[in-house]
Amino acid sequence: MPEPKATIIISVYNNLKFLQLVLAGFELQTEQDFEIIVSDDGSSQEFGAGLRQEIAKSAMNIVHNWHADQGFRKNMILNRSIEKARAPYLIFIDGDCIPHPRFVAEHLDNARPGCCLVGRRVDLSGNITRRLNPENVRAGILYSKPMMLAMLADYLLGRLSHLKSGIYVRNPWLRKYFNRKSRGLLGANFSLYRSDMLAINGFDERYNRPTFGEDSDVELRLRLHGIRFQPLVGIAVLYHCHHNLLPRPEESRLQYEQAIRENRAFTPYGIRRAVPPAAS
Repeated sequence: MPEPKATIIISVYNNLKFLQLVLAGFELQTEQDFEIIVSDDGSSQEFGAGLRQEIAKSAMNIVHNWHADQGFRKNMILNRSIEKARAPYLIFIDGDCIPHPRFVAEHLDNARPGCCLVGRRVDLSGNITRRLNPENVRAGILYSKPMMLAMLADYLLGRLSHLKSGIYVRNPWLRKYFNRKSRGLLGANFSLYRSDMLAINGFDERYNRPTFGEDSDVELRLRLHGIRFQPLVGIAVLYHCHHNLLPRPEESRLQYEQAIRENRAFTPYGIRRAVPPAAS
């Protein structure tokens, strides 16, 4: 099988309904030369059975990468997915984020060695999220005029946030304007060459609580490695399904503060359990 241009790594845990919406979004991509690795941090047998049905009826190349549920081990399964990736370029998203049809193409068109592309997402309201199903996602509901008006109304009512991140911008001047400021890494929407991720030994597997650390830590170590960050606001667009927010545990913050003190790009707690290379 030929090497694909990109590997899409989707983080999931026990929400097949949202993942079905995400996969429907990938069916619409203008660039179809990619593989998908569903990076599963211990979902149930029911989830696995449902995903196998989705894979069986899909024309896309989808791999289900699963390990047993032993608590929050997202970074560990992400590292195993990086190892499985066949493409030279990696695009990371979460399993509750539906891609715009130009999502993969924009990441690939803007890819550069030594550069990490950082996108954003529009946080949909509960009302809009409940209206979505795989059929109307395939029909393009998320970027239709009625839906854009619904997003604007929910934004004005305080039910939807980051509206600008949900608008796909074609005009080159507006693209530059929207991305004139530096942006940090958001784990739900970033991409880089696999070689750059391997150079820092992937994700630090010491983070065993959700919502904080796994993306901030990677950004810190990529910057220490000399990687540049290029924002893609209004370019690599994701639609984030509404759900209850998770708590931000103190343990993850303390682990991140430890990473700052360590001040090293390479983590010995990543893809390869190894002593970090000696400084030159």
